[in-house]
Amino acid sequence: MTIEDIEKEIIDEFDLFGEDWEAKYEHLIDLGKSLPLINPEYKTEENIIKGCQSRVWLFSELINDKMIYTADADAIITKGMVAVLIRVLSNQKPEDIIKAKLEFIDVIGLKEHLSPTRANGLVSMITKMKTDALAFIK
Repeated sequence: MTIEDIEKEIIDEFDLFGEDWEAKYEHLIDLGKSLPLINPEYKTEENIIKGCQSRVWLFSELINDKMIYTADADAIITKGMVAVLIRVLSNQKPEDIIKAKLEFIDVIGLKEHLSPTRANGLVSMITKMKTDALAFIK
């Protein structure tokens, strides 16, 4: 699936909840709970995303010309945020990740319903994932 296809899926999922942000947060938390566990050896200081209020570890690697991301966070909403980004960007080519506009974030209203520090953390996650992808472009 393309990044745009996955974004459309996420938009459709969040649309099911209408304007019920409590339900949307619950869905985000559920997405975080479904995040595969990161290998404990990757939970290092160098893999912590700077700019997040909570601790978020992100490990990136290139396998078969596609970026694979694994992550963990010590806050449930933040873990859901990184889980949704991994869902969209993992298993994609680095070039596609760098070009991705990630418009689904604004469409579902996520950034506007986060606290300023969490919104900054979301931007930091995206920046780190794109920077890591850039490092793997040949």
